[in-house]
Amino acid sequence: MPKVTVDGIEVEVPQGATVLQAAELAGKEIPRFCYHEGLSIAGNCRMCLVEVKPGPPKPQASCALPAADGQEIRTDTEMVRKAREGVMEFLLINHPLDCPICDQGGECDLQDQSIAYGRGRSRFQENKRAVTEKYMGPVIKTVMTRCIHCTRCIRFAEEVAGVEEIGAINRGESMEITSYLERAVHSELSGNVVDLCPVGALTSKPYAFEARPWELTKTMGIDVMDGVGTNIRIDSRGREVLRALPRQNDDVNEEWATDKTRHAIDGLMRRRLDTPYVRREGTLVPASWNEAFEAIAAVKAGSSVAAIAGDLVDCETMYATKKLVTSMGSDMLEGRQTGLSYDVSNLAAVNFNTTIAGIQDADVIILVSTNTRWEASLVNTRIRKAVRKGGAKVFGIGPEADQTYPVEWLGDDMGLLSKLPKEAADALKNAEKPAIILGGGALSVEGAHGAALKLAAKYKLIRDDWNGFNVLHVGASRTGGLLLGYAFDGGIKAIAEKKPKLLFSLGADEMDYAPFENSFKVYIGHHGDAGAHAADVILPAAAYTEKNGTYVNLEGRVQRSNKAIFAPGDAREDWSILRALSDILGKTLPFDNFAELRGQMFADQPELATEGLISFGWAPPSGLADKPTGQGVLPIKDFYLTNSIARASATMQRCSAELLHGDDMLEAAE
Repeated sequence: MPKVTVDGIEVEVPQGATVLQAAELAGKEIPRFCYHEGLSIAGNCRMCLVEVKPGPPKPQASCALPAADGQEIRTDTEMVRKAREGVMEFLLINHPLDCPICDQGGECDLQDQSIAYGRGRSRFQENKRAVTEKYMGPVIKTVMTRCIHCTRCIRFAEEVAGVEEIGAINRGESMEITSYLERAVHSELSGNVVDLCPVGALTSKPYAFEARPWELTKTMGIDVMDGVGTNIRIDSRGREVLRALPRQNDDVNEEWATDKTRHAIDGLMRRRLDTPYVRREGTLVPASWNEAFEAIAAVKAGSSVAAIAGDLVDCETMYATKKLVTSMGSDMLEGRQTGLSYDVSNLAAVNFNTTIAGIQDADVIILVSTNTRWEASLVNTRIRKAVRKGGAKVFGIGPEADQTYPVEWLGDDMGLLSKLPKEAADALKNAEKPAIILGGGALSVEGAHGAALKLAAKYKLIRDDWNGFNVLHVGASRTGGLLLGYAFDGGIKAIAEKKPKLLFSLGADEMDYAPFENSFKVYIGHHGDAGAHAADVILPAAAYTEKNGTYVNLEGRVQRSNKAIFAPGDAREDWSILRALSDILGKTLPFDNFAELRGQMFADQPELATEGLISFGWAPPSGLADKPTGQGVLPIKDFYLTNSIARASATMQRCSAELLHGDDMLEAAE
């Protein structure tokens, strides 16, 4: 490992590190605009200039210069200071004085670095250039006169998102950043360019003119829009969430977030349930909490009670419901609301065992009836990284979908799992780190799960230091629900056949309520979606930003989310609703506050007590059907409208209409 000296401090750096990284290891701050840890090196802003010996007596761009043994790096000389001042002066030549009306104000790298490294005045007397605005879609607002040509947005679109729709035209001062033909960027990750932009050229369109950063209360949370468990920061003011931004977690989401994670939050203020409802004479009418509870208590259900958990539910809510249902003498709990009924006798066999970060090390990957780009976008970026940087070969079985990287589609017949074509079979045999990913669509095909487990054994996908068997869950609550026993033998269909007199629906909006026509349905949720329309009693609950909660993501990682705001109106946190209801039903739950509930959950389910990956022992079930027939299916038809919050979001509705269905969206001036 090379040893270098930075301002008199000797440091040892990894092989292949740059001078900029070496300086940071020595604790020195190096200004930059174009350099970003998650993107390739461009070296075009020249702000990171340093002096390096041996070498020519001139400032050099530290981001593009490899660190070599024996280098003497100076970051604080007069030459470096004057060079950075000159670069900053050039960058500000055409930049407009928009700070008072710019949404980047307060979070702007250009502001911060001009104060720290700039001259404080300009010698430029000519007219500033002006650039026409570009249209980049429903979530990106552009003011391209502010652009400093760092090209971060271009590199992100090409390298991470895999959608080469942002580029540069013209040269020199006339260079302009634009989307292809000035159309919307067709990427579910496009909003990340707003975070990447170091100036105010690209800002968030839904957030425009909403708030300044110092007005916002910042709360650490976990996203529930998919099964990845993206780490987010919830920015709120008063009782409204104004922004959701990604937090860096290299094991989960790196520093990215999907557009749904970022912009579905306006759905938290629309179609909300804020008072209890009771169905009278076929119509849902507002009621008091006591009236709603009494209506439930009037149902003489005995032990004929069931609970179905939706995709957005936290573990504490599912645990409290389980305690109530079991105290009534029932074990009918289910979390696979779309009707899946796969074997869960060993949770490792339905887990993403390679881990999200680990899948980028795979060299051969088989996708089975899954569109990872929609089902888990940030897993898809890892697979793309495996293809781009590691040369991984990807094969697909099931309906074809654009995954942003080359996929050799073997066919739509799920029987291919039992007899792989020669090329795929040979690739698996010779692979050092082979992997298979089963989507929710694969689990809905009889025999596919067993065939995949058999394939994993045949090609040795599970080794001492590698487990390449993966199931991709799309629900944020799915893995936590399986841990808590929300997997009734035979699934929802078997529960429906038992005709429960009382059915608790925990935000289950994607299920078919027709088989439960004769059940008394109690919907505990936060939006007036399909589940609420089918209910006999509605108990308004808190959304994920309005309560503390534990979530387990698709790789079995336990994470905690914190309460950012209060629920609207008479809505209450789910656990408190269940605690109050248990009194009325005569089955009082053994906890009086959230801390007691969480303590009991940890005692009963120790895996949930510690944040981090749960260790599932590999002991796959045997004797499963392993001769799948028929075609694969994809569980998600519209990426932007997958749950009740997203469907209530005006931004997500517009994204769906414009980006997926091709509707023309007119701006105000049109």
